[in-house]
Parts: sequence; C-alpha cells; structure tokens
Amino acid sequence: MRTSPPFRADHVGSLLRPPALLRARETLTGDALREAEDAAIREVVRRQEEIGLQSATDGEFRRASWHMDFIYRLGGIGQATDEHITVRFHNEQGDIEFTPAALRVQERIRLNEPIFADDFTFLRDTATTVVPKLTIPSPSMVHYRGGPAAIDPKVYPDVEEFWRDLSAAYAEQVRRIGALGCTYLQFDDTSLAYLNDPAQRAELSSRGDDAEHMHLRYIKQINAALAAKPGGMTITTHMCRGNFRSSWAASGGYDHVAEALFGELKVDGFFLEFDDERSGGFEPLRFVPPGKMVVLGLVTTKRGELESKDTLKRRIDEAAKFVDLDQICLSPQCGFSSTVEGNELTADEQFAKLRLIVETAQEVWG
Repeated sequence: MRTSPPFRADHVGSLLRPPALLRARETLTGDALREAEDAAIREVVRRQEEIGLQSATDGEFRRASWHMDFIYRLGGIGQATDEHITVRFHNEQGDIEFTPAALRVQERIRLNEPIFADDFTFLRDTATTVVPKLTIPSPSMVHYRGGPAAIDPKVYPDVEEFWRDLSAAYAEQVRRIGALGCTYLQFDDTSLAYLNDPAQRAELSSRGDDAEHMHLRYIKQINAALAAKPGGMTITTHMCRGNFRSSWAASGGYDHVAEALFGELKVDGFFLEFDDERSGGFEPLRFVPPGKMVVLGLVTTKRGELESKDTLKRRIDEAAKFVDLDQICLSPQCGFSSTVEGNELTADEQFAKLRLIVETAQEVWG
C-alpha cells in the first residue's frame, strides 16, 4: 500500500449531506450553521477513518457547489445577478438543468485571502489517522463556464493578462494553503474531460474559443499555478463529465486531450472517470509517463447498486495493459454530492461503495 497520496483506495471529495445538515442550511445562519457543519464534518471524517481510507475530506459540507463557492471568492470575480448559466445534464429518464448565477470578471483577478482556509484547518485538526485533503476547482473552470463574454474587455484588453493574473492568484492560493499544513490538494477540472466531447467543443467554438486547442491553454495555466508549489505537497486533478443529481453533461473517451494532458500537466496524479461506456476505453493511459499516478474511477456515484470485486479487478487488469499496475489506484468516478442536492443513493450505499474500494485495493495491492 502507498504511504503518500494519492492512495490505493481514495475518493474524489464530496459526500452526501446528512439530513440534519440539510435542515440546518435551511434554518440556520452564521455561527449556528457553522456549529452544525462542524458536527457533521467530525462524524463524516470519523466514518472515513473507520472504513480504512488513508485520506479524508470534509465532504464539501460547507459548500453549495463544488466550484462556484470558490470561484466567487476570488477577487475581481462577481455574480451576474440578472443572468444565469444553463448547463444541461442527462440521465436515463431525460434531461435536467443546472442554472447557477453567471460570473463576471469585473476587476483584476487577485487572491484577497486564502480561500477555504478555515475549512481546511478545521479538517486538519479533526483528522487523526488520515491525511486531510482539500479540493478546489482548477483555474480552467473560471474560463470554461463563461468564456470570453465573461471577461470585461476594459479590465483585460489583453487576454494574456487575464490568464497571468488568474494563474498568479491560484499560485498564491496553493502557497497559502500549503503554509497551513495542506499536503494533499486536488484541482477539480471537468473542462478537460468535457473537451473530449465533440458537442462541447462545438459549443465553445460558437462562442469564439479555439475549442480544438483549448486544453493546451488550460494545461499551460494550471502548470503556471503549480510552478512554485510547496515541497511535500501532492497535487492531483480530477476530471469527469459532469455530476449533478446522478446526471452527466458530456461523453467521450480521453483521446482528444490524452497526449498533452498526461504528458504535460504537472500534477502528481489523475483521478479519471471510468464507470461506464461514456468514458471510453483505457487506451489513452498509454500516454501516462512513469512516476505519475492514475486513480481509476471505476465505482459509480450515480446509483446505489454495488459493483462486484471481480468486475473491478478485471477492469484494473485491463487498465494495467496500458499503464503499470504500480501506478494505479482505485476510487469512485466522481463525488457523491457535487452540489448540495446530492446524487440519488443513500448514505449507507455511499459508505458501502467506499468500503468496497478499500477492500478491493487491499486485495489487489496488498
């Protein structure tokens, strides 16, 4: 078993909010709400430790959304209260829509203070047998949601200045979080998975982006954000094709981005969605260089039915044809509750899946 992250048995980050916490969010504010969140986080960290995981998150219990809660706290970015982004998600029953407030880059982007600092320190001080892991959206998500139209040309007449300021703000976030003792940080990035979908690339092209090469820009800016990461910090990225109330937004294997993604992105590990045919085959893993870890998201978070160990082991063996078994770990394909609403399964089913991942990893890697 590995003694540094990502671990053989790991998970992406978000967890189903307990009913008591959901009620608290509807009725409480300020210190009272934070006390309710504290209690829920203590319990969910205990559950992760009890299951046998080597890392733990706070389940993202203090957030309404995996990414927008962070992005809106970056200096220079605000909500467009009169406009919403519409993201269409799909499931077996039909389509549903996620409509967060649109964002606007209305001033120079900066980091006013480390984001989620208090959240991380509470997690750090709560964890006992596990490595505390913080998840934040990658810089790509600031651009992908709004595109060029979200950037005020009076603030950034030269788009290169926007990218420089964005990566600099993230680099400072990484430094400041590292100073608080964070040794396991994850950049969540749906954009690098969405770009494998021709329909998503067509949408970006229609708004004026160079969709065929957008992943190269995103990789460049993430690397700039990581260029001075603290020693001893592991940084991973998680890529999926959307996760909202057990629904998804995009399809397609990793082929379009794989060579540049695996060969050039300077992270330590890749959490990859591989729970069904929408994610394509394992062939793109041939581009993963030695020393980089691949966390196979073979266990779905979109339904409660428990996968079989034999199926998971067979799929790990299939992936090992393209990347060394020693570079592979196991996880769910995404979080269980990317937004406060959560996916359509129970807490018991969620923890059963995490326990299955731990047990399977022990049997595969010892």
